[in-house]
Amino acid sequence: MSGQTAIYPWQADNWRQLCAYIQQQRIPQALLFSGAAGQGRRDLAEHYTQSLLCHTPLADSSPCGHCVGCKLFAAQTHPDFLTIEPDEPGKALGIDKIRQLIVKLALKPQYDAAYRVVIIQPADALNNASANAFLKCLEEPTERTCLLLISEQPSRLPATIRSRCQKVACATPAREVAISWLQQQGVSEQTELLLTLAQGSPLLAKHYAEHNMIQLRQQYFEAWWRIAQGKEHLLTIAELWQKQEKLDLAVVLRWMAGWVADIIKYAYRADSPAIANPDLKNALQALAERLELKRLYRFYDNVLTTKSQLNTQLNKQLMLEQLLISWSQLNRQ
Repeated sequence: MSGQTAIYPWQADNWRQLCAYIQQQRIPQALLFSGAAGQGRRDLAEHYTQSLLCHTPLADSSPCGHCVGCKLFAAQTHPDFLTIEPDEPGKALGIDKIRQLIVKLALKPQYDAAYRVVIIQPADALNNASANAFLKCLEEPTERTCLLLISEQPSRLPATIRSRCQKVACATPAREVAISWLQQQGVSEQTELLLTLAQGSPLLAKHYAEHNMIQLRQQYFEAWWRIAQGKEHLLTIAELWQKQEKLDLAVVLRWMAGWVADIIKYAYRADSPAIANPDLKNALQALAERLELKRLYRFYDNVLTTKSQLNTQLNKQLMLEQLLISWSQLNRQ
């Protein structure tokens, strides 16, 4: 976060919703920003935050970018802006962080004319104890405080918390809007494929372009393909994938789930728009012609289960080894 915040072209409807709260002077105590990763939920929440902290907002309620409040926000030193996040990605938001928040909220905001804003991300990382403690913040709101919860999986939040939040649903932008924005950002090669791999999320597609994800994904697929052919030592691959730092294992498993889903689609002669990995068509079709569908479905479930268990205390390398062993056995039938 630095300088003047902004919203993306596909967030116009969301911003009109937030603008209405400001202009009507009916600021919700809590807002829940939901939607898939890579769509700019955090950026939208920060733009709204800066507007609430701005001392001289513009006619459209956007922050001026020049007042004391905006400058403090840009410098990440605003005393009335708090962020609550896990210590490490994938970890839970423990009760200690919520207790510290409750203590801070007991004090009045530093600036009398503006709000105090708290961003909690990912809100679904609250565990049972911290969620119960946070519920008190919602049941006993403090003066001029706005709580912004950001979640990719809002269904994981307790209903008691969701019901006390106004909803800001961040939808996936139209494909032409996303592609136009990507091209404006200098992403001119394989734009369609990048957006497909990012499941329509423009910011994620831009990240993929900047980090050569198409080439990296190709390397992972080739190793997976060699395991299917019995030409690769799967335990070595499992260790390599688990220890690498370039890529989150959840991304690898999302790719794998996509490969298996496409194999099943090819088995049913699906139309090309339904295919998530068109550049891998030949290899995936070859697998579709020789693999048993029932076993493919079971393996697909295994991939999704493994992905859902990544944030648990289970041994990740062991889970990955078991998954690749299943893949190898499926190809030997």
